[in-house]
Amino acid sequence: MRSSFPTHIILLLLLICPALFLLCGCKKYLDVKSDQKLSVPSSLADLQALMDNFNTISNGHPSAGEVSSTDYYLTDADYNALFYNADRRLYTWQKDYVFNNGNTGNDWESCYSAVYYCNTVLEQLPKVGRTTENASQWDDLKGQALLQRGYRFLDALQIWAPAYDAATAASDPGVPLRLSSDFNEKSVWASVADGFRQVIADLSGAASLLSTQPLSAMRGSKQAAYAMLARTCLYMRNYTMAGVYADSCLRINSSLLDYNTLKATATYPMTNLNTEVLYFAALSVERPIYNKIARIDPALYALYDAHDLRKSLFFKANTDGSYYFRGSYQGVYSLVGSPCTDEMYLIRAECEARAGLVSSSLSDLKTLLMTRYQKGTFMPLTASSAAEALSLVLQERRKELVMRGIRWTDIKRLNREGAGISLSRAVSGTAYHLAADDQRLVLPIPEDVIATSGMAQNP
Repeated sequence: MRSSFPTHIILLLLLICPALFLLCGCKKYLDVKSDQKLSVPSSLADLQALMDNFNTISNGHPSAGEVSSTDYYLTDADYNALFYNADRRLYTWQKDYVFNNGNTGNDWESCYSAVYYCNTVLEQLPKVGRTTENASQWDDLKGQALLQRGYRFLDALQIWAPAYDAATAASDPGVPLRLSSDFNEKSVWASVADGFRQVIADLSGAASLLSTQPLSAMRGSKQAAYAMLARTCLYMRNYTMAGVYADSCLRINSSLLDYNTLKATATYPMTNLNTEVLYFAALSVERPIYNKIARIDPALYALYDAHDLRKSLFFKANTDGSYYFRGSYQGVYSLVGSPCTDEMYLIRAECEARAGLVSSSLSDLKTLLMTRYQKGTFMPLTASSAAEALSLVLQERRKELVMRGIRWTDIKRLNREGAGISLSRAVSGTAYHLAADDQRLVLPIPEDVIATSGMAQNP
């Protein structure tokens, strides 16, 4: 078994948490007491302030998978100019040292920092007490913490665990499931099966507690929990339940942006927190996928036809004739991994196709694509079989969800279905390859975590 919660995270949190809270105006619950112990949140307002901490809760969702995917490429000059050697190693699928140390910031640290916050809220809520007067807020806070913790565990499983396979999940090594904020409690590395079981438990609990409509997409909601359950079940290849949860989400909110209303002349055509965003989640900022150097794969760009508005809204030409991505749903250069209604349409359509419901699958595709094509130009898709419908859905999934932090997990999932997706890159004349069954599809744990915890490295 693997154990020990990373010491560098403990030290880092003890050092930075007071500063972060003070910056957020949450002075009352991290004052230093006379016995030199940090005070803890003591009211629902304090706990809500924890869940509203953007830098920890909404930011820093892993982008290592997106960096590792091949929807983009770097020129040799831009590759050599990368500041961190870890970025170069991640880009070329090296077997180790692909993350900076935690004190520099990495996906592992961001993930488990958010889990720590969530555990703190879940532990303090019973101490505050649930009363008739505060029941609604109390339930909502618990739901927010469960939603975020489930999301972060799913993040970790996508990066540091193999794709879910029912036949091997009980023995496949997963990730630590930290369910306590007690630093002295050792972590036990759970199996992939246990990891996904915990994710579903957290997200289901959140769905039962959260309100249908959130105060904003920065906070959790029932529809966001359904969306994350749909995503989780899809990654588990439980297509029946993925379709059920996607449908439950869309029954609450099925709004889509009409891309005909967006301005291609804008630097970033998408608006932040638009009607499709169900729960805001910004990806960590990694230099290789910075849009000024990340050039879109020409084969991907060629998938969009002339009347597809995504071709002009998602991409813009560089001076060398290549294209960069500018379609972030944050409305800036930063990328997001937020669950959105467009993703839910695609999940439901995929599940329908896999169930042989060709007409329903194509109907969902039509609903989505009518908002993506120039008015009057969209020709409804046709399929003579479920397999053909599925192929259409998967192609639209790649085109619609580009640079959303989803492609890496899709590659791992679809390879379990026999897709045989292999990846290739070239840097300065050297070719790099990642086979469909390569162990490097599971990324290595940051070496400083290994050194301080004593856990075993991923193969």
